Amino acid sequence: MNSSLTPLAICILLSFSFPSTPDQAKLPAKPNFIILLADDLGYGDLGVYGGAAFTPNLDSLAAAGMRLTNFYAAASNCSPSRAGLLSGRSPSKIGIYNYLPGEHPMHLRSEIVSLAEMSKQKGYQTGLFGKWHLSNVVKEADSQQPSPHEQGFDHYFATKNNAAPSHLNPINFVKNGVKVGKQEGYSCDIVVQEALTWLGEKNQDSPFFIYLPFHEPHKKVASPPDLVKKYIGEYDQQHAKYLANIENMDQAIGNLFKGLRDNGLDKNTFILFASDNGSYRNGSNGNLLGGKSFVYEGGIRVPGIISWDKVIEPGQEITEVAGLVDFMPTLCDLIEVEHPESDELAGTSLKPLLMGESLNREKPLSWFFYRTIPEMAMRIDEFSIMAASPDTSLHTHPFSMPDMEHIKNLELVDFELYNLADDPSQTKNLIGKDVELSNKLQKQLLYRFKEIKQEGYEWKVLPEVGKKPLKKRSAWRKLRPEGFSN
Repeated sequence: MNSSLTPLAICILLSFSFPSTPDQAKLPAKPNFIILLADDLGYGDLGVYGGAAFTPNLDSLAAAGMRLTNFYAAASNCSPSRAGLLSGRSPSKIGIYNYLPGEHPMHLRSEIVSLAEMSKQKGYQTGLFGKWHLSNVVKEADSQQPSPHEQGFDHYFATKNNAAPSHLNPINFVKNGVKVGKQEGYSCDIVVQEALTWLGEKNQDSPFFIYLPFHEPHKKVASPPDLVKKYIGEYDQQHAKYLANIENMDQAIGNLFKGLRDNGLDKNTFILFASDNGSYRNGSNGNLLGGKSFVYEGGIRVPGIISWDKVIEPGQEITEVAGLVDFMPTLCDLIEVEHPESDELAGTSLKPLLMGESLNREKPLSWFFYRTIPEMAMRIDEFSIMAASPDTSLHTHPFSMPDMEHIKNLELVDFELYNLADDPSQTKNLIGKDVELSNKLQKQLLYRFKEIKQEGYEWKVLPEVGKKPLKKRSAWRKLRPEGFSN
């Protein structure tokens, strides 16, 4: 620094060199919202998280905003996590206990208020583009399941579950309740183009809320051959297709960002990127234990990137704990609307974090999945407290009638405790090392579990076991599988 500068000049220079924390009173009114959700993307897949996939657009998004290193999915598998994101509530308490297969009666019930419905209270136009996986997308005359329209989306272009037969040329998209037949191209490109088309057609005077849940990189994977070639040699064919799949999604996201810029829609737009749960692929979850379905860190800790032009200071790495269930209270806070059941929300508004302040989290984040071992985990400060039952009963892969009774009668008796600041790979079980701490955290977890048992929505009609295969929990998903995935 030039020593001839006066102290006053130095202060003025510094004030321009380092942007100040945003003034809460000057936050832009009614920002646009875009939620980008990958499907089965691991914590360690993106380039900005040290991964092998080439993801320049998501890396740039992180550079323009904040990269969260303790960010969590709402659940360890598909439908429950999406339910937690859209409702801000515990997936188990609202009755989404597992993924939704085929024609299954479990669904996100109409009385559960969604992000889209909250946005519409303030005049937002709302669009869904991608994988829904929470109810039917074609409204059947005798169906009790609400469509995305009935969950607050003005426009939707979605599949009920995964893109079929794969990401390439999918045949199962539905637009506003009507099947549209085969679509040419890759799913990520198709949904981004539909979102951009909708943005061009909507009322330009209204703010927008876009939920864009990609199908990538969930199986069945289909990736552009030219991208696959980039990874062949260093990686085998299956691994190369997976990484190319992520890069293809990143390119589609880049096209979305370009479309926003070209239409002047990037100036007051809050963007969140995350994954619905950890990856099914070995090695994709970084140094975290487990993967998809497990409530160990590899199943629930995911990439989390937030950007908001000229509001969030760029280039931040945030270590505070945050997650998908925090988005509902955050949105309500930012658009100044009161949630009708705010006491039931599982998360905390991230508005202080956006302002450069600390969070005061009253409710620790927690996760429950009856079909893995352990069944439950809770993150409290730097600790993960986990609990398992001695249950040896057999379960079907989808949610069936015996599972409902199983949950209501489940008892958790075996505990694990990890200090994630020192041991993110969860190799050192500290339970009982500090008796007072162990007992305190166990009580908090068991209290939350009691709420799930007593308050969790009880489905009266579910599929019977029938001819579906039955396995032990450890057989449905292995903690340390051999090979590519399990």
